[in-house]
Amino acid sequence: MEWFTAPDYWLSRLVLQRALAAVYLVAFLTAALQFRALLGERGMLPIPRFTARVRFRRAPSLFQLHYSDRFFAACAWAGCAVSAALLAGADSALPLWAGILLWLVPWALYLSIVNVGQTWYAFGWESLLLETGFLAAFLGNDEVAPPIVVLFLLRWILFRVEFGAGLIKLRGDACWRKLTCLYYHHETQPMPGPLSWFFHHLPKPLHRVEVAANHVTQLVVPVLLFTPQPIASAAAALMIVTQLWLVLSGNFSWLNWITIVLALSALQLPATAPSVPPAPLWYEALVLAVAALLVFLSHRPVVNMISRRQVMNRSFDPLHLVNTYGAFGSVSRVRYEVVVEGTLDDTPRPDSDWREYAFKGKPGDPRHWPRQFAPYHLRLDWLMWFAALSPGYAGEWFGGLVERLLENDRDTLRLLRRSPFPPDTPPRYVRARLFRYRYTSWRELRETGACWERTFVREYLPPTRLAGAAQRS
Repeated sequence: MEWFTAPDYWLSRLVLQRALAAVYLVAFLTAALQFRALLGERGMLPIPRFTARVRFRRAPSLFQLHYSDRFFAACAWAGCAVSAALLAGADSALPLWAGILLWLVPWALYLSIVNVGQTWYAFGWESLLLETGFLAAFLGNDEVAPPIVVLFLLRWILFRVEFGAGLIKLRGDACWRKLTCLYYHHETQPMPGPLSWFFHHLPKPLHRVEVAANHVTQLVVPVLLFTPQPIASAAAALMIVTQLWLVLSGNFSWLNWITIVLALSALQLPATAPSVPPAPLWYEALVLAVAALLVFLSHRPVVNMISRRQVMNRSFDPLHLVNTYGAFGSVSRVRYEVVVEGTLDDTPRPDSDWREYAFKGKPGDPRHWPRQFAPYHLRLDWLMWFAALSPGYAGEWFGGLVERLLENDRDTLRLLRRSPFPPDTPPRYVRARLFRYRYTSWRELRETGACWERTFVREYLPPTRLAGAAQRS
């Protein structure tokens, strides 16, 4: 079938595949370095406890068949190795069928992690990586030109990401319609970046222009992805610029980067296409069958997208083949942070020597300037933002965090920037307090050197100690 492939997109496919492999690599590295404290056998939400109550059919995963920390580590590091090989172009050195299978390996491994990841993996970009990764496996390699059907389905994912996010904003917080949400967002977003303070202090008229531009990019530009070139490329380029703007303004894990990967499917990069033979019949049949399945499954996110009760970041099947996305339908006006402290005193008092734990990404010390971590994902820091919104968001794991801090648990302390206690001297008590945080002004920054100003609100968790011998929950 002559219409089946688009030779002019061979360079776009190459860049897309290498960029996707890089995102996979970051995702697996994040899992390998953080899982023991979060999901391990002695973690806050142990995988064995989850698999004991959730059937394979609901959450298909290799870890439903067997789990040990060593096995999880092997899978995560294997995912890193395969991702690095794909980044280096290993799929191009294989036959077409073997290249497809190689691309399905990181998808299957990461699906196994996400499906047992519980609250720690309940972010939209997990499903977005899986949906993109599964479809991109059928893009082919140097033996064939890129299939048009796959390129358009990748654009379809991008359309749902952007258009769905735009709709949920218009239906949600009134500040999106009033163009005022960016008066607050840069200060109250889950994890500010090193430039977020400066973005917050941009003139308010510029903030209004940013919101208006966001509406255009999410509600108008996505439609242009399906138009002829060069319009589709211009639309994709505009989306990429918007995502890079978001990269500069905050730490959103790999959400912005995987969105850029999707935009590459519509970006026709100038290059001379190499001569390749026609696609084999089995490959055409396979791609069309996969496309038909995904189009059929798409009806549920479409119904959700046009519904007045639109939900965001929901997966509609256990394989995460087709999902719905969206973020920041509502924007917090005030930032709260949970500050965790410990003391060595035998009797905790307000005037005890309380020492603060320093997290890597979430605000703590008002003088500590935020750092850039994305696309790396600090899962505990992100969940701490939700914990500050409401204790209900932390009910599953916050007690486990406190218990492990009281034990000076090595794997848990590795998730932090700094513990105030020596490894062999755990605190006697740990408490948590809720503070209101706001960015300092230019004058306050010059006078104090602090980018944050914080005010005590209330006690979040009273002083707590281990009851007798340490018992794992």
